[in-house]
Amino acid sequence: MATSGTTTFESGFLIDDVIQEAYDRVGVKAVSGYQLKSARRSLNIMFQEWANRGLHYWEIDKTNVDLIEGQAEYKFFRSSDDGTSAVTTPTNGIYGVDDILEAALRDNRATTTQSDSALTKINRSTYSGLSNKLSKGSPSQYYVQRFIDHTMLTVYPTPDTTAAAKHLAIYFVKRIQDAGGYSNTADVPYRFVPCMTAGLSYYLSQKEKPEMVQQMKMLYEDELQRALTEDGSSSSTFITPQAYYPNV
Repeated sequence: MATSGTTTFESGFLIDDVIQEAYDRVGVKAVSGYQLKSARRSLNIMFQEWANRGLHYWEIDKTNVDLIEGQAEYKFFRSSDDGTSAVTTPTNGIYGVDDILEAALRDNRATTTQSDSALTKINRSTYSGLSNKLSKGSPSQYYVQRFIDHTMLTVYPTPDTTAAAKHLAIYFVKRIQDAGGYSNTADVPYRFVPCMTAGLSYYLSQKEKPEMVQQMKMLYEDELQRALTEDGSSSSTFITPQAYYPNV
């Protein structure tokens, strides 16, 4: 028997389809107007809930921040409407950064002899306790502040040079993109599609079918757990046989 030969279902699973599937699950048919707008709003709220749960691993990316002598603070704005983000390479103009997970001072970045020195991420209390925040040197620590419209990276000590061969290599996590128009696809990998539809069904049941809330919540949490299990990174597994000798 012939098969489709394709593995791209989620690329054509539009926001409109997600909403219709979610409404079907709670037994609401022929939705339009305000119901569509309400469902899209719930979908965006759910994406923010996922961010609070720390689920959006697929949004982790890396870039290189161009350090400037005497400048300790580097801002990454929510969008270009809010401001201009720090200069980065190879892609400049990164927006929607939610947090900075790792940072390293990279020397000789364009050569095979490049060398990384990891920076320690510190909290507000530790940064506040630094006696001279304007002292210059090679950065060894960084502090992240998350505001409404931007995320700010502060390095310490303040860079003592602007060198083309040296920059800050960072791993960061971006916000999940808004649902946007109904003809868009969601900024979600295929393994989270069941979780997304189950989650939206749960949100909509609170508005349309209160008697189904607990049922929809259980299904949502179940799909969420499966997605989380699949989304985690795995490492090699080694099995070491052991011999057992009973008392003889």
